[in-house]
Amino acid sequence: MRDEEILIVGAGAAGLSLAYRLCSPMPGGRAARVTLVDAPPGPLRPPERTWCYWEPPGGEFDEALTCSWGRLRVRAAEGEPVVGRPAGLRYKMLRSGDFEAFVGRRTDGRPGFRRVVAAVHTVADGPGGAEVRGADGAGKPVVLRGRWAFDSRPPRRLPPARTTLLQHFRGWFVRTERPRFDPAVADLMDFRTPQPAIGLSFGYVLPLSAREALVEYTEFSPAVLHDAAYDRALAHYARQVLGLGEWEVTAVEQGVIPMTDARFRRRAGASVFRIGAAGGATRPSTGYTFAAVQRQTRAVADAWHAGRSPVPPRPHPARFRAMDAVLLRALAAGRVDGAAFFTGLFRQVPMERLLRFLDGHTRAVEDIAIGLRTPVPAMLRTVAELPWLRRRPPTPSPPDIAPQEATPR
Repeated sequence: MRDEEILIVGAGAAGLSLAYRLCSPMPGGRAARVTLVDAPPGPLRPPERTWCYWEPPGGEFDEALTCSWGRLRVRAAEGEPVVGRPAGLRYKMLRSGDFEAFVGRRTDGRPGFRRVVAAVHTVADGPGGAEVRGADGAGKPVVLRGRWAFDSRPPRRLPPARTTLLQHFRGWFVRTERPRFDPAVADLMDFRTPQPAIGLSFGYVLPLSAREALVEYTEFSPAVLHDAAYDRALAHYARQVLGLGEWEVTAVEQGVIPMTDARFRRRAGASVFRIGAAGGATRPSTGYTFAAVQRQTRAVADAWHAGRSPVPPRPHPARFRAMDAVLLRALAAGRVDGAAFFTGLFRQVPMERLLRFLDGHTRAVEDIAIGLRTPVPAMLRTVAELPWLRRRPPTPSPPDIAPQEATPR
């Protein structure tokens, strides 16, 4: 058994990102001894996922991207398109397998770095730091000790919250018989879908070529659907709304993302931290996670390289979490029409500014200007209500919580 400085549990977006940043050369920085613990093949290892985010061209992961787009579109329920070209930004699509290969090329073989395959049972404080216990693929016990441990596994239960909705989706990678897509434009939200009683639904289209695209059906609502219901919704959207004609499905992806105003603990012990979605990186109002994971893991690596305690920062500033709590409650209470709400924002706010807002990078004066373009009476009523609501555990707890980053989140 070899003691390490840093143990990282989980090889998803957060775990891989932290390993990449700790192993990246730093001028005059220390070389980290890092062990990345990945689950063995089977139910604990998630299938291929898609992560999306926006940033300027020339990002550090651009060589691993599947595709990116400079024009974005939102369609109202009546079909009216809102098309924008956010200044200086591109919407980027990254597949988890490509990201893992990218990180592997920069970490595998580096002195002090190793990967261990094990099903982890516990991550807790131990002698001199943190201790990870589990079992390998043959059932043999695995015990790892380090100064710090970062646990990126999704929580088994969500923390208590005033409001919890689920962003749940199913997507088809399709290949059409004839050209049906515009490869230059990504459809973030297409509200030409039947709307649920609570929340909202929309289609999502990421074209890879004129004949290939990821086509998804997404809902923000209290409960997930059965697979057959997703397939019916997707077939209706592809056939009746998009008019794809004949197509074949080459791959499928599906996921559930909690949209909640719960408070996620980033510290689970004196030497144990939670990162990624487990550490609150998912933006409550949209479900986007990948960009916040990069900010969080970059801050952790910078602190460690500087010799400071590597406590993960809060991924989202307090005022954005407060605004998200208001929107979630207004949607769950049925006070706002979700499709009209988001369409109105994209119609009235410059797209570059709105994307900066969704990433938590706008100034307070910009936030106020955006807020004035929402249904103000309904939002003010919700602001007044929130302080009197108790935080309660979600019932039932959402199944298979595993942020996929394949819809506009």
